[in-house]
Amino acid sequence: MIKNLFDVFTILFLFSLFGISHSVLASGKIKILTVKYFGSLMAFYRVAYVVVSLFLFYLVYSLSPRPDIIIYSLSYPFDIVIFVLRVISLAGIIWTLKYFRIQEFLGLSQVIRWVNKTYDPAESDERLTLMINGPYRFVRHPLYFFTIIFLAARQSVDLFYLTMLICITAYFYIGSFYEERKLIKKFGAEYLRYQSEVPRLLPLKILKPYEPKTVIS
Repeated sequence: MIKNLFDVFTILFLFSLFGISHSVLASGKIKILTVKYFGSLMAFYRVAYVVVSLFLFYLVYSLSPRPDIIIYSLSYPFDIVIFVLRVISLAGIIWTLKYFRIQEFLGLSQVIRWVNKTYDPAESDERLTLMINGPYRFVRHPLYFFTIIFLAARQSVDLFYLTMLICITAYFYIGSFYEERKLIKKFGAEYLRYQSEVPRLLPLKILKPYEPKTVIS
């Protein structure tokens, strides 16, 4: 029992380190320093950020202990329900990605602008867009919502996976606040209106989708 508790705290600690490092690297101060010392090479910051984040997540995942406790293991017909939830959530992720600027998120667009000599070091490493269509009419962070459902919909869950899922969910929730600070700063009243009418992570107003007055990009 004590070993299992120690394992859980170790997992929480490692994922906390990942979350902190991930947030620090995304902070405005780090980006300002990068522009100051590297100028237009800031165009590669986002790509490097994504690669480093994936590596750190893999490292944390690999180093985390695996407490040998099964929380639950579902059999028929509950496994079918889980499968249906997975399919629906995967469809939701694909739906969201249709409205998602993947190249900008991964940093590829910034590199392309740098190659074409149109990149401005003074701009953010990521051009923010106010997306309020499609799944964004029901929830402000649909990619987080569908990803959480997809990860949670498992036939069998052990203590390690449950702890990891809690960490990821907490990270998504906390991270959404930082993302929205940027959006409020750029889009002001329009985003505040959207924020006041659309839930953060749970589509609680699914029968009353958001009706955008304008489209901002």
